[in-house]
Amino acid sequence: MLLTDRAVSSEETIPALEMKPVQKTTFINNRRYLGNKYKLLSFIKAVVTDNCENVDSVADIFAGTGAVASAFTDKQILTNDILYSNYICHVAWFSPEEYSRKKIEKFIGCYNGFRATQDNYMSDNFADTFFSRDDCRKIGFIRENIEECYGNNEINKRERALLITSLLYAADKIAKTCGHYDAYRQGVRFDKPLELSVPIPNDILHAQNTCRNEDTNELVKSISADLIYIDPPYNSRQYCDAYHLLENIARWEKPSVSGVARKPDRTKLKSDYCTKKATAAFEDLIQNINARYILLSYNNMAQKGNGRSNAKIDDDSILRILNTKGEVKIFTQGYKPFSAGKSEIDAHEERLFLCICHTKKRENIRSPLNYTGGKYKLLPQLLPLFPKTCDTFVDLFCGGCNVGLNFRASAATFNDSNEQLIGLLRTLKNNRKQDTFDTLFSLIEHYGLSRTDQHDYSFYSCNGSDGLTSRNREPFLALREDFNAHSVRDTDYYLKLYLLIVFAFNNQIRFNGKGEYNLPVGKRDFNTKMQLKLGAFIDRIQYMDCTFLNLDFRNVVFAQSGETAFIYADPPYLITCASYNEKSGWTETDERDLLEYLERADSEGHLFALSNVLECGGKRNDILSDWLQRHNGRYHPVGLTMDYSNSNYHRKGRTERTREVLITNYRNNETSSVMRRPPYSHTRATTAGSHLRTSPPFHSVWR
Repeated sequence: MLLTDRAVSSEETIPALEMKPVQKTTFINNRRYLGNKYKLLSFIKAVVTDNCENVDSVADIFAGTGAVASAFTDKQILTNDILYSNYICHVAWFSPEEYSRKKIEKFIGCYNGFRATQDNYMSDNFADTFFSRDDCRKIGFIRENIEECYGNNEINKRERALLITSLLYAADKIAKTCGHYDAYRQGVRFDKPLELSVPIPNDILHAQNTCRNEDTNELVKSISADLIYIDPPYNSRQYCDAYHLLENIARWEKPSVSGVARKPDRTKLKSDYCTKKATAAFEDLIQNINARYILLSYNNMAQKGNGRSNAKIDDDSILRILNTKGEVKIFTQGYKPFSAGKSEIDAHEERLFLCICHTKKRENIRSPLNYTGGKYKLLPQLLPLFPKTCDTFVDLFCGGCNVGLNFRASAATFNDSNEQLIGLLRTLKNNRKQDTFDTLFSLIEHYGLSRTDQHDYSFYSCNGSDGLTSRNREPFLALREDFNAHSVRDTDYYLKLYLLIVFAFNNQIRFNGKGEYNLPVGKRDFNTKMQLKLGAFIDRIQYMDCTFLNLDFRNVVFAQSGETAFIYADPPYLITCASYNEKSGWTETDERDLLEYLERADSEGHLFALSNVLECGGKRNDILSDWLQRHNGRYHPVGLTMDYSNSNYHRKGRTERTREVLITNYRNNETSSVMRRPPYSHTRATTAGSHLRTSPPFHSVWR
C-alpha cells in the first residue's frame, strides 16, 4: 500500500512504500558546479604523473564535488570542503566504510515510488520557486526519513551519505536555475519530477581515506600528504550563496530563510578567498602546508571579465608565495570559463602551478605513552639500519609505536598483547583529534584535575620542584576508581586510561593481578608540552595506513601469499628485571618461540630486525647467544648504545656491562632497494594458525 507522509520509522516506511524499480545510476561527475575540474582531469593527472614521484597520498582541500579526488582513487585520499553539502557527498564517494548496495537500491526505489501530500519545511519555504510544491514535499519527506533511519541505526554513516547524495544530485538536476541558487527562473513549467538515482562509487578505495568538513586554513595545520591539491574560489562569487539551497537540504537544520532566493544565514560559510583578504589567506595557507608537492589550480582571469569574475589573487602574488615553499612550474591549458552570459572572454587558460617543496627532514614523532624500554632515543641508531622503505611494516611488540610511527612504510601493522594499549591506540587513530581533546578537557574539568596550560603552579599553591602531587591526588584517585569500575564498553574508557597515564607517576601504565590500574598520582599534568606531543602523534597516526592487532605474537601472519614484509621485534628482554618482566611476563619458552618465528619469516623471504640484549647486569642471554652461534653468518648483530632515561631495571651494579643489539637477517648495504606489493593489496597482518607453541598472552606486559 502507499504510505502517507506522516512521521514514521523506516521499519514501516520501506515495506509500506510502493517500490519503483531503480534503473538510473549516478556518478560523481553528474552534477553542475562552478569551477568543476572534471573536464580537466586528464590535464591534472598528466602533470602529476610526469612531474611528481612516489605519490601515495593526495589531499584535495577545496574539493567541491570531489572530481579531482576521484582521479586518485588508487591512492590514499583526504577530501575537505567547508560546505557540508560537498562533504557528505565525499563520504558517499570516498569513505572506505562498507555499505549495502541492495539496501540503497531499495530505499531509492521506495522514495521514487512515493507521492508526498503533506507540507513540510521544504514546501513551506520553497514551493514554486526552484521546485514545484509537490517536489518540495517529496524532498522534505525523503530528507526527514533519511535522518530518522540513521537515528534508528537502520543505515550506517556511509549509507546515509549515499542517500543524501542521491537526493542532492536529483534535486539539482530538476532545479529551475542557471546552475546555481542565487536566483530561480520565474514563469517556467515544472515538467521534470524528482527522481533519485543510485550513486555508484569506485569499488576500490584506500582503507585510510578521510573526509573533512573544516576551514581549509585550519585544516592544513594538522595534516600532511605527498601531494596537496588546491582549488580555491577564484573570484567574488561565494559558493555558500550559489549553493545555499543544497547546503540547507544537506545540513537539515531547518533555519529561517529570507529574500527572493530564500537564503538562510551563511555568515560562517563565507570564504576570505572571495574577498580582498584572498592573498593573505593564500599566503597563510601555503606557509602551513606539509607536503612534498603542492598543485594549485588558478585561472588567468585577473582582469578579463566583469568585476565579479576577476581573480582575487594576481600572478605575481601566487609566484611570490609559492616560491617561498619550493621550485615552481606552470602548466597551462585552454578552458572555457563560467560567464553570466554578458561577456565573451578570449584566450582563457586554466593554469596549474606545481610547487616542488624544499626537502625538509622528516621529524621523528615521540609517542605520548611513556614506558620502560621505549625506543624513541634509539631511533637515530635504529632507523639507518632498517630497509630504506618498505610496503608492509609489522611491529610485533609495538608498545607506544615509537618505531613504526617514524619508519616510512606504505602500510604498517602494530601488534601488542596488551588489550588496553591497543584499545587506546585505536581510539586515538579513529576519533577526530578535536573530539579527543574536547573529551580530555571535559574529563579534567569533571574530576577537578589541574591545568597548568591555563594556570601556573602558584595558582595551585604548588611549585615546579615538588610538582602537583598533593593538588591532584584526590581527583586522580577518583578518576582511577571510576576507570577500574567500568569496562571497555564505556564511551570514555580509553581516554580515561590516557588521562590516568598522563597524571600518574612517571606517566607510565601498570595493572595489578585483578586487572586494575594501580599506579599512584604523579607530579605533572596535561600541560602544553603533553598536548603538543599527543596532537603530533594523532596527526601522524591518523594519516598512516595502519592496523592495530591485539594478538599473541605467534598468531601474527607476516604477509599475504606472494608479498614481502619487514618485521620488527622488540620483545620483553628475558634477562632484565623491568616491570614488564614481573611475574614471568616473558619466559624462556616465549624467547625460543620468537626466534623460531623469525626463522620461519626468514625462510619465507621476509626481512626482520630484532632488538634484544645479550648481556645485562651480569647475566647472559644464553638462548639468544646460542641461536646466533648456531646461525653463524646468517644473522647479523649490530651493537647499540643504550639510553633509557625512564628505565629502572632494579640492578645495583649499574656499571656492569650491558650489550644491546639489533639483529637482522640482512646486511645494511643490502636494503637500499624498495620492497613493493602488488597494486591495491593493502596488506595487513592477520590472525592465523601457527605450528609454533602457543602460550597465554601476557596481558599485563607492554613495552
